[in-house]
Amino acid sequence: MTFVDTPATQRETQIIAVYGKGGIGKSFTLANLSYMMASQGRRVLLIGCDPKSDTTSLLFGGRATPTIIETSARKKLAGEEVTIEDVCFKRDGVFAMELGGPEVGRGCGGRGIIHGFEILEKLGFHEWDFDTVLLDFLGDVVCGGFGLPIARDMCQKVIVVGSNDLQSLYVVNNVCSAVQYFRKLGGNVGVAGMVINKDDGTGEAQAFAAEAGIPVLAAIPADEDIRRKSANYQIVGRPDGRWGPLFASLATNVADAPPVLPTALSQDGLLNLFKSEDVGRDVVLEPATAADMRGGKVVERKSLEVVYDTV
Repeated sequence: MTFVDTPATQRETQIIAVYGKGGIGKSFTLANLSYMMASQGRRVLLIGCDPKSDTTSLLFGGRATPTIIETSARKKLAGEEVTIEDVCFKRDGVFAMELGGPEVGRGCGGRGIIHGFEILEKLGFHEWDFDTVLLDFLGDVVCGGFGLPIARDMCQKVIVVGSNDLQSLYVVNNVCSAVQYFRKLGGNVGVAGMVINKDDGTGEAQAFAAEAGIPVLAAIPADEDIRRKSANYQIVGRPDGRWGPLFASLATNVADAPPVLPTALSQDGLLNLFKSEDVGRDVVLEPATAADMRGGKVVERKSLEVVYDTV
């Protein structure tokens, strides 16, 4: 492992960006992680940066919170300024808010993220007093606003959430590749580790972490009790609950794990983590011909090349 030791890691408030494939369980992980961190006495701020605006739904029992972007637009029409009370809410010591995003077909989600952070800065983001700030980012794309924490050193470290399936590990690998790229450009962000969610014990995510050179911070099992309670918007990361020790360990690991420089895998490297029958690795690429493209007909075309006689 190559540790990233920069001045950015010495800041008092830890700002941690969490990435993962849509639907992999980032919001579930973060709601329970933030709840456990607050239970341990940390001051925690959770910011949802996914246009779906569902990061805080589990934390607040399924209730949707007003997003920063929609609140800003409404307030602007009324000639008013956004205040903390309009967009930030708390439960059992966890402070939480949603950036939100544009309506479908009416804007760029990444640009919405950038606009949301501009509003946060006006609200005093850099002056707030928290031990940990957790940012929930969609990992399917790491361009534009979604890559903001990595590209602009807005966080000290990144945590990735994945599972034992190719698509989620593809996204995790993309995030590792983005971290590598921006480090070459002088960036300071590293990957602190991976959370394996819905772990069924097949081991592909563990193998990926070993190949990429990042630690596994926790493996959350594919358990019916967790699935059922989460579906009913219940926090499972309570100190006195069945899953308390798991999330207590995760909270400690997240806080203490240093950022490292990951090694992104090639596409073949990703495929090699899985059995060939599971991912079609044995498929041979057969080149198409011009005749194939015309339904089997071969059309002879005269050359348009002009040939000049030499004198």
